[in-house]
Parts: sequence; C-alpha cells; structure tokens
Amino acid sequence: AAEKELLPGYHPFEWQPALKNVSASCHVGIINGLSGWATSVDDVPIETITRRFRYDVALVSAMKDLEEDIMEGLTEHGLDDSSCNTGFEVMIKESCDGMGDVSEKHGGGPAIPEKAVRFSFTIMSVSVLPEGKDEAVTVFREPKPNSELSCKPLCLMFVDESDHEMLTAVLDPLLAERAAMKHSRLILSIGGLPRSFRFHFRGTGYDEKMVREMEGLEASGSTYICTLCDSTRAEASHNMVLHSVTRNHDENLERYEIWRTNPFSESAEELRDRVKGVSAKPFLETHPTLDALHCDIGNATEFYKIFQDEIGEVFRKPNPTREERRSWRATLDKQLRKKMKLKPVMRMNGNYARKLMTEDAVDVVCELVPSDERRQALREVMGLYLQMKPVWRATCPAKECPDQLCRYSFNSQRFAELLSSTFKYRYNGKITNYLHKTLAHVPEIIERDGSIGAWASEGNESANKLFRRFRKRNARQ
Repeated sequence: AAEKELLPGYHPFEWQPALKNVSASCHVGIINGLSGWATSVDDVPIETITRRFRYDVALVSAMKDLEEDIMEGLTEHGLDDSSCNTGFEVMIKESCDGMGDVSEKHGGGPAIPEKAVRFSFTIMSVSVLPEGKDEAVTVFREPKPNSELSCKPLCLMFVDESDHEMLTAVLDPLLAERAAMKHSRLILSIGGLPRSFRFHFRGTGYDEKMVREMEGLEASGSTYICTLCDSTRAEASHNMVLHSVTRNHDENLERYEIWRTNPFSESAEELRDRVKGVSAKPFLETHPTLDALHCDIGNATEFYKIFQDEIGEVFRKPNPTREERRSWRATLDKQLRKKMKLKPVMRMNGNYARKLMTEDAVDVVCELVPSDERRQALREVMGLYLQMKPVWRATCPAKECPDQLCRYSFNSQRFAELLSSTFKYRYNGKITNYLHKTLAHVPEIIERDGSIGAWASEGNESANKLFRRFRKRNARQ
C-alpha cells in the first residue's frame, strides 16, 4: 500500500480546462510507452521496449511528494494557507540521455536494442502570487537539483538515441501531453485544500548530441559549431568571446521550412548558409543553455590534448607523427597515474574531468614540459579556467561565487587571448564546441536564468547508474 501511494496513479486530481487528447482518468500507473501504436513488423517485439508514466500523473505524484515542503514554505513566508489557492507556478527541468551499452550479462530476455534512453523531470521550484501582491513568493526550491533523488523518471526505452524515427515515436505521446499541460491548470489538493498550479517546462538536461537531434541541427562536427548562436567554427575561433544567444525552437522550425521548400531557389551551399545548419524537423523544444556536466567533460578532453601537445612541444614542430603522439599520451597517462592516482579512461567522464582540471594536475604535467615559459602559460590558462568554472557549475552563482561571476567576462577575454596567441597551433581557425560556449555564452545565460549548474543533466546521468544496477550490471565494465 505504501508503495502504491508513492508511485504515480494514486492521487485524484483534475485539469481545467481538461487536457486535449489525454484521458481524464487519474489512476494510471506504468504504461507501455508504445500503447496505441500498431504492432510493428520490425525485428523488435514492440511491447517490450518501453515503459512510461503519463506525464500529468507523474507530475501529480511528484507534487504530492512535496506537499509538506510547500506547506512549510507558505508558513515560513507568513502566507495564510487558506488564501493561497490559486496562482501557483511550477518550474520543471526536463532531462533526456542515451545510455550506450546496457546488455544483460547473461540475459535470456527478448531481443531488444542493447541501448537505452531515459527521459526524466525534476521539480525545480514552486512559487505563488499571493492575492493583492505584485511579487511572486518562492515557497519551494529544490536544494539538490542535480541529485538522482530529485530526478523523477518518466520514460525508459530500449532505443538507440541515434535512431531518430524510433526516438520520436516513443517520445511523441509524452510531448503531446506536455503541450496540452502548457495551456491548462492542475487542480490538486495540497494541505487539505484544492489549489491550482501552472507548469513551465524547460528542457535543459540534454548533452549537445541530444540537443542537436531534438532541434534538427547538424551533428556536433558541423561547421555550425553552436546550438545557441549562428556562428561557424572559423568565426568562433577568431572572435572567441563576443556572441549572443540567438537560436530558439521557433526559429529552428521556420528555418526547417525554408530548408524544406527552398523559397529562393538557392544552391545547396547558399541554402545551408541561410538556415545555419538546420536540416531536420525540430520535434522537442529545448531551452537554449549549456549543459554544465558535458561542458566540464568537453573542456577536460581538450585540456588533456593540450597537455599532450605541450609535452611534445607541438608549437615548435607542427604535424607530429602518430607514434610521437602515442608516446606523449603514454607519458602523460603514466605521470598522472603515478602522481595523481588518476587511472586512464577510455572515454572522459565527469569524475576524471574534475580531477584533471586542478592546479595539482597542472603542476604534475608541468614536470614534463621542457620550457619555463610554456609552463607559465599552462598554469595561467588553468588558473583562468578554474576562476571561470564555478560560475557555470554553481547552483546559484550570485550567492556562491559573486566575485568570479563579476570577473567572468574579463577572465574569458584573457583566456581567449592566450588560446589565440600562445596556443595558436591548436586554435587557428578551429575551436571545440564547448570551449566556444564556455567563452562566449555563459554570462548571458546566467543573466537570463540565474544559473547554469542547477539546470544540468547531472541528476539524470547519475540515475543512469541506478538503471544499470536494475539491469544487473553494476556499472560500465
């Protein structure tokens, strides 16, 4: 009974106006994510590949989990709980992530793709506009927005995230429910009185690959380097700092229409330049931001390569052979393992990135760098990075690191100067996607949303570990 109460489908609620094309029944638990689709002729047994909750039912369950917190928040702000029945606004963070290999160790289950995708949401804050007041009061703010505990799974599917048709087919009903909820209010009993809630959805917990897939952009290697602005890779490497966030879902839809119809009868090249790399139909609205976790990972990958280049003094002799590169990498790995206890990893991950991006790691690498001025440069560039990083990592930068926030633009300017002078051998006409975002877009996003770190995909990524546990594999082998 206790378990039933915790899972979606237990509490009664209603929507005003009723949700379009969504059943009004409240007691719907786990459903087959493809119910309603005709059985496919594909090689996958269709009823085994996905399970989900109905979006509105899952939101109700999550709201009921917060019932006590909301009531406490009302009391704390001296609000009379009987007068606050309407005007609640709820901010939702949505995350979605593909999981690579999830095969069973000795599975005898149905033949399904050995890849999985998880879609989940987190209630970030609940605020209310008390009667007769102009200012909304935040009665609940998620203290740990990046914990797997606050991140509620909505849909699990055995689908390869690169299989666009399958992904869209599975997520489609979910998005239809989400669209319906945008124009409606939820009436739910909280603290013994019916209260009305509006939901605002922000899709921010996606890595760049997923954003590009959802928003119809070309893949990550495209010359259109950024999911936030129209810059090309060459432009971004010459002008590293001055760009503003211009892309959005509606514009992507318009651009797709232009791409599809080619109204000005242009050549393929001209057309592509006009739509700035939008070449598929966007199907899920993402909130234009940068994902703090993947930003960390992307930049660490880049620094790992810079370290190798500096060990091999590439600034003196460009175009080294494969063998030379391999030996520098081995030297670096050996040094990091010996001095920092950092085991080499196949693919960069969050934990490795955190340990690599430290003053200690640079000191260790500097022992292998022959010239003194290159050591200086490495230390300076890492020092700047460590000044910048807390700004996009913090849940609330204005409180947690106000000084670094103020100096961010100055630091990123200096960082960019170093890249284009001292490290010119690496950044002549090219730059990595996440370095561009880190240098160009952070201050604007923080000014708009108040935080980048709080809206990261980290909660969803940590919950992937749980999913693997439940599939009887303890982690990535």
